[in-house]
Amino acid sequence: MSQTTLDDDELFGEAANEIRTDVESSLATAREALPDTESIWTVEADNSLGVLNALHSSLETGDATTHLRDAKKWYTMGKRANAFDDADDLDAEIEQLETIVEDLETAHEQVGDLTRTIPELRNMLESVDTDEERDESD
Repeated sequence: MSQTTLDDDELFGEAANEIRTDVESSLATAREALPDTESIWTVEADNSLGVLNALHSSLETGDATTHLRDAKKWYTMGKRANAFDDADDLDAEIEQLETIVEDLETAHEQVGDLTRTIPELRNMLESVDTDEERDESD
């Protein structure tokens, strides 16, 4: 039976490796959870509202935000504990994913606004057309 060493430096090194692995895993899962490029770029619908609804749905960040948050949480923990010898790659990837998620959320909100506005505009334009038709018939 071998004896397990409980050397603080060795345990800290193992913990640091586990933290880095957790961060990398969460980042990979966040990347996988991002919307598919084709679902944003190629949208099929019968009318503009259908296009906007499809685009709105495809811009949802889903679980990407949760996984990015987990990655950032463990990264922050490891950084504060000085557990990483070199974490520039993790920092850069977190920044990149944060930018993408923020842009997706902004676009999702903007498309949502348009989705609500287009039917209102249609109704207003239809009422103007109806008013004009009534005036012409009088």
